[in-house]
Amino acid sequence: MIMKYNLHPICFLLFLSLFLSACSSGGGENKNTDPKKTEPLHYTVTRVEKSNLTNKIKLPGQLEAFEEVSIFPKVNGYVKNVMVDIGSSVHQGQLLMELEAPELLQATLSAKEKYAKSRADYTIDRERYKRLLEASGTAGAISPLDLSEMKSKMEADSALSNAEKSNWQMQEAMQTYLTVTAPFSGVITERNVHPGALVSATLKDKPMLELKEIDHLRLEVDIPENLAVNLKIKDSISFYTSAMPGKRMTGFLSRKSMNVNTQYRTERMEIDVHNSDRLLSPGMYADVMIYSNGNINMLSVPGTAVITNTERKYVIKVVDHKAHLVDVSTANSTDGKVEIFGNLNAGDEIVSQASEDIREGDIVK
Repeated sequence: MIMKYNLHPICFLLFLSLFLSACSSGGGENKNTDPKKTEPLHYTVTRVEKSNLTNKIKLPGQLEAFEEVSIFPKVNGYVKNVMVDIGSSVHQGQLLMELEAPELLQATLSAKEKYAKSRADYTIDRERYKRLLEASGTAGAISPLDLSEMKSKMEADSALSNAEKSNWQMQEAMQTYLTVTAPFSGVITERNVHPGALVSATLKDKPMLELKEIDHLRLEVDIPENLAVNLKIKDSISFYTSAMPGKRMTGFLSRKSMNVNTQYRTERMEIDVHNSDRLLSPGMYADVMIYSNGNINMLSVPGTAVITNTERKYVIKVVDHKAHLVDVSTANSTDGKVEIFGNLNAGDEIVSQASEDIREGDIVK
């Protein structure tokens, strides 16, 4: 009786252990059976296209005068008259202002008198030399040394006379700087002097006047190097200004600097803008719209077909209903499409709405 009593609990525990093991084994079989793993993934596919994309980008630009000049005094003097003011339209050669410098006038008169004296001395020496030369025809009448000395004195006076003449002409030329004329047609945009003011040729802190041509403007813009290579001279460029929102204006690409800024990887370009109605002004900010034609040999896909993560950039190529991850590089993008580089060909099928849930070798339909 004692042995039966001791074996009963042991048999019960052994039976319970076998039962739990059987239940656990049966549950494992159900867990490993995943019907979803055998079902194909359903995604929309599209084909890789061979087409060039027109790239559109908005860049900041600034309007500048086609020609502009800051007018400084060439000589010291006093402002006598100012015939123009800010906003005055002037034409080439028009008198803008007059200066006066009494000491410059006196220097000119002095230089003129010195030239006249040197010219008279030269004339007398030339006449003396001529007479000595005639007298030297008689043997023993004139010493050859005296004749040489007179010739040298005549030549020296001739050189002195020429120098005095040049000095006189220079003083006269300096007087022409007392009248200031417009070097080209335009508008006076700055005036810093008034009659009676003393101006100095050595101080360059502020110009007397500033003149700008505004009927013809330059639109300066820095173009990224990947777009600059596709732009050609005489290409039409559209732009907008904040002063006239919504108004589309156009110009023509006229100049390329042919130099890339190594810091910003851009090239400076200029667009000629005709402004005969004078609605635009130098210094205005502009939004420049650049349309660049892509490479006709490029491949393009929908932007949603490209997956980008921290490890790679790829598209999902479908071959025989199986997924293959193909690494790519991207270039221009517009209108929902993007240019790509990679081991792909035009006509290849790819998943248009790619997802990172798709793995290499998954069945795709």
